[in-house]
This record gives sequence, C-alpha cells and structure tokens, in this order.
Amino acid sequence: MPRHFDAIVTGVLRSALRISPRDVEFANRGFHAGESHIRKHLEHIGAIFVYGYGLALEDRAESELAREIGRMDPLTRGFAFEGAAMALALLDRLAPGSGRLPAFIGGAGEAHEYMVLVGEGWAIGRVPWLRYAPERAITGFREPLHWLAIDGYGFHEGYFRTRERVERQRKPRGLSAAGQRAFDQGLGRSLWFSQCADVERIATTIGRFSEERRADLWSGAGLACAYAGGVRRAAVEALHVKAGAYSSRLAVGAAFAAKARQRAGNPAPHTAMGCDVFAGMSCEEAAAITDEALRSAPEDYIMWQERIAAAIRSASPKTNCEVSS
Repeated sequence: MPRHFDAIVTGVLRSALRISPRDVEFANRGFHAGESHIRKHLEHIGAIFVYGYGLALEDRAESELAREIGRMDPLTRGFAFEGAAMALALLDRLAPGSGRLPAFIGGAGEAHEYMVLVGEGWAIGRVPWLRYAPERAITGFREPLHWLAIDGYGFHEGYFRTRERVERQRKPRGLSAAGQRAFDQGLGRSLWFSQCADVERIATTIGRFSEERRADLWSGAGLACAYAGGVRRAAVEALHVKAGAYSSRLAVGAAFAAKARQRAGNPAPHTAMGCDVFAGMSCEEAAAITDEALRSAPEDYIMWQERIAAAIRSASPKTNCEVSS
C-alpha cells in the first residue's frame, strides 16, 4: 500500500476515534450526580484520561508524548498514561503499522506499566472482534500483569455500558475463570465513578450481584478508592465497614494502587489513607506484599490475589473477616 495512502487511512481513523471531554461528564453518562466536589474530582480524572488519549492519537514521538504527560500533576498523571495506552492499542489494531503499545510499555511508559495495561483493556471494549475473545488481546504482555488489561476491559464496560454490565449484570464472552475475576475487579472500579463514590450506593450495587462475583467487585472498589480518591477519611472508613466479610478485598485493591503509584513514583495522600484504613499498613508495606505475592505466583493471577489477601490478613487485624472465593 502506498505510504501516502497509509497516512490518509491513519488520519481518517484518528478523526473517527476521537473522544470528546463531554463523554466523561457524569450527566452525559447517566451517572449518579453525588456531591458536587466529588463529582468534579472524578470528572477531572476522566478529562485527564481523554487528554492523554488525544495526545497519543496525534501520533507524537514516544519521547514527546512522555514529555507532555510528564508535565502533568503527578497525582493524576497515571490516568493520562492510561488514556494514551488506549489510543496506542487502538492504532495498533486499526491503523497501518504495529507495535506502538509494546514499545511504549518497554520505553517511556515502563514505570506506568500497571496503568498502561489497564488502558489496553479500554481498547478491547472498542474493537468488536476482540470482545468475542478478549484474552487473545493480552498475549505477549508480561504475566500475570497482563490480566490488568482485562481489568481495564471491565472498567470500560462498567463506565460505558453501565446498564448492560452493572444493572443487568451480564457477563462478557470468552473469559476464563481468571479473566472473569479480573473483569469483575475492573467493573468494581467503575462503580467508584458511576456511583460518584457514594458508599451506600456502591455497597447496595455490589450486594445485588451473585455471591461469587462480590469479592472481586469489592477489590475493584478498594483499588479505585485508593488510587483515584476524592473522598474524606470518614467515607473511606464507611466503605471498609460496608465491605464486612470482604474487607480484605478492599485491602487487595489498595495494595494494587500502592504498588502502581510506587512504581510510577507518584505517591498520593489518598492512597496512603486507603492502605491505612483498609489494610492497617503503609503504602510501602502494602506494595512490598504485592511484590512478594507476585514472586511466589509469577504466572497465576488468582493465586497472586489470594496471596496478597492472605498476607494482609495475617499482618493486620483489620482484615480478619474474609470470606472464601
């Protein structure tokens, strides 16, 4: 195919793939409005994601893309990397050329690997043929971190297909047991946004799901609370109480958030608060548990989660009331 034709096709695709900042406004999504200051915080996160996505769609050099994102507030920078990863993943599959996302993970996005892989999952939700076999899209990425892409797919579905995935609780096609668990963690993360961090609404929503899905939904809620934040300590403590028998699953989510921020070098007070409330430990301790669990279960996502939960339970009296899953 002539090079100039490649450029035309790529340009048309970029135009078609653009996301408007209005697409992440709660009113347009039909999300719970909640308290205004919390809504504005979460909408701002959505806007940061869209900004990173737009930068990557412009097909900038990797170094320039990283430099532009690097100028952003460290507290929200990870969301820009996540958005950029979604754009690169879409261009890899739909535009001439390939390998943009793997190169990004191996280069400028390496420190943000957790968020970059989540961004890959958003692309799964946008490419029709990947939705029938989503786990094929994650081959080639490092195990078991590649399951974070399926987590991202779950978040995308909860965010953009809320009625189907949350209200009607329809499971996606083509997922293994590990894939379904990763998907549900992402779906649980999306509740932090669709329910505007309203503790009562999140707990009620999770309670409507079948029992075998609740642990991972709670893990996702804990991850979003600890990574995205937006609420005061009283709300975090209330979420911990509401989780009840699933309290250590909130702690698993907080540990993932702590590790993602530690690796990226962008610590946040709300992540420290989440680790303290949910796990009774510091971010550094929670991240260390995540690392140790990964070393002992290098290819098994479910075992990785279970070992994180077990280690936190043994280390903290706050998480002794766990149910099996």
